[in-house]
Amino acid sequence: MVEEKIGVIEHFFTSVSVAAIKITNGELKVGDTIHIVGATTDFKQKIESMEIDRTPIQSVKSGDDVGIKVKDRVREHDVVYKVPEE
Repeated sequence: MVEEKIGVIEHFFTSVSVAAIKITNGELKVGDTIHIVGATTDFKQKIESMEIDRTPIQSVKSGDDVGIKVKDRVREHDVVYKVPEE
């Protein structure tokens, strides 16, 4: 199955390990698995929580800016893919 490009990293908050992601395509919800890829970034993780303006939310769609806690460092311009459910 092919991963779908869903967005791009706009910022990384080092102290709280949160990635600010601009959703450019499709939608994403808590429980989905994402794959973040960049020059030195390449990992997958399940989304356990998302926030918009410090308010917890369950799903986002194209055009939204969302904060997602990530398990590893990401960098601006890394690409975020949605991993299809099996």
